[in-house]
Order: sequence, then structure tokens, then C-alpha cells
Amino acid sequence: MSGTAARPASDRDPGLQPERTRLAWRRTTLSSTAAAILAMKTTLHGGVSAPGIVVCALCCALWLAFLLIAHHRIRALSATTSPAALTPRHATAGALLTVGLAVCAAALVF
Repeated sequence: MSGTAARPASDRDPGLQPERTRLAWRRTTLSSTAAAILAMKTTLHGGVSAPGIVVCALCCALWLAFLLIAHHRIRALSATTSPAALTPRHATAGALLTVGLAVCAAALVF
């Protein structure tokens, strides 16, 4: 027994966790941007084809949607010292968009 009382949840000190999470969102956004750019480069390098353009457009749309979700979360993390938890809807959307972008980029390569 150390003699210190447990602090209530409202007095929780998140430390640097919101900052680390914000930086993780930024890194994921940067990597998805690189994947989208490489997908566009791959589409234009081998000659323009209709399926390539469609998959590239889908890749760009997925990237823009992920960028919107990431920007929303980054702003929420920067706004207060104790940000609200990520909603399951946003977490699922972010994960599905990331996987979708990776699949589209891989489809353009193969």
C-alpha cells in the first residue's frame, strides 16, 4: 500500500499519448499519399488503359476519403488535452479505406 488514492478517470493524465496518436495518423496519411502517387505513376507509365484509369480513380477516391477521416481525427486530437475516443464507425472506415487503397495499388502493379 503506497498510501496514494486512485485518481478518478476524469483526472487521468494522458501524457503524450494524444501527440503520439496524432503523429501516427500523420504517418499513415503520408504512406497512403505515397501509395496513391505510385499507383497513378504506374497507371501512366505502362500506357493508358480503361481498367487502369478506373482503378487509379478508385485509388484516388479512397485516398481522399481516408484523408478526410484522418484530418478529422488529427483536429480532434489537437483541439483538447483529453480528446474523445475514436468512434467505432471512424475506426472501421479508416481501416477499410487503408486496406482498400493497398488493394487498389497492388491491383495496378499486378
